[in-house]
Amino acid sequence: MAEFSFEVIENCGALSESDKGWKKEIKLISWNGKEPKYDIREWSPDGDKMGKGVTLSKSEMRALKEVLANIDLD
Repeated sequence: MAEFSFEVIENCGALSESDKGWKKEIKLISWNGKEPKYDIREWSPDGDKMGKGVTLSKSEMRALKEVLANIDLD
């Protein structure tokens, strides 16, 4: 498996937390020294391990925000 690096630029907030302490969070992350992107995934309590997630550019995050604003959750 290829090596990778990441730097958390901003922790935008948690969406949920499991019974084992893993948190589903939105973060702004620079992967392998590249331009930061928004990232939604689960992180272990110590922040050393992560689950599979979704990475979004700024334009994709704007589009997601627009789509979510139009969803009726009631």
